[in-house]
Amino acid sequence: MPSSPFSSAQAVRESVAARLKEIRRDANLTMQDLADRCGWNKAKTSRIEAAKTTPSDTDIRSWCTACDTEEQAADLIASSRSADSMYVEWRRLQRTGLRRLQQANVPLYERTKLFRVYCSRVMPGLLQTESYAHALLTLIADFRGLPNDVTEAAAARVDRSHIIRDGLHRIVLLVEEDVLTHRIGNNSVMADQIGHLLTSMSYPAVSLGIIPRTAPRVMWGPETFTMFDDKRVHVELLAAKVTVTTPTEVGVYKRAFARLAKMAVYGPPARTLISRALDALD
Repeated sequence: MPSSPFSSAQAVRESVAARLKEIRRDANLTMQDLADRCGWNKAKTSRIEAAKTTPSDTDIRSWCTACDTEEQAADLIASSRSADSMYVEWRRLQRTGLRRLQQANVPLYERTKLFRVYCSRVMPGLLQTESYAHALLTLIADFRGLPNDVTEAAAARVDRSHIIRDGLHRIVLLVEEDVLTHRIGNNSVMADQIGHLLTSMSYPAVSLGIIPRTAPRVMWGPETFTMFDDKRVHVELLAAKVTVTTPTEVGVYKRAFARLAKMAVYGPPARTLISRALDALD
């Protein structure tokens, strides 16, 4: 993996270990003091601080309790849990093709009540037509040299999107205006896709905001991301998918989404921008 904060599970483990060590030192406790308060051997404290032993959730809670920093336990536990899954290269996720990846996320989509999605270059997956999904996934499969199961993957993606109509979920989407003119597929594919956006806006569960090119920016355009309730964020990089579960980091994306939402237009003004993009295809 590339050397980056997201690319190494060991780097995350070392970060958690360093934070635990700082907490102990700030509490003016020796390794032996902490071990005594937690009821374990001093060697365990040393191994955890050296990132040689991964602490369990219970270990972290005991550590923070011993240092009177219980409020930090949740973030530390989330960071520790996500060490192996927070950065996964697409080539690992997609090595057997694209269909299985679409289906693998179904349980997460089914149990999520509130989706918040920001897209800067392509249509949100939940609103993609099958022909648009096919064109986009074809580009992805070609670029990454994947097995060609694009037809099945596109059908699976559309099938997964039934949640926008079942009344059990709330979907809030923010799309940069450039997405409307970013050509994926031919004019017919784009016309169907843009028309589908207009239809989707009428669904009770869907809130679609378009961020005009001319909108004064109060937030730069970050990478595409999807928030699943207030618990999890998937960030799409060119090389990998990043999963964020640490509460404070999830909060960063929640705050960014709120700022992006202030720049968006909704209802008739959004329909005007979408219709303008549709007319431009003629």
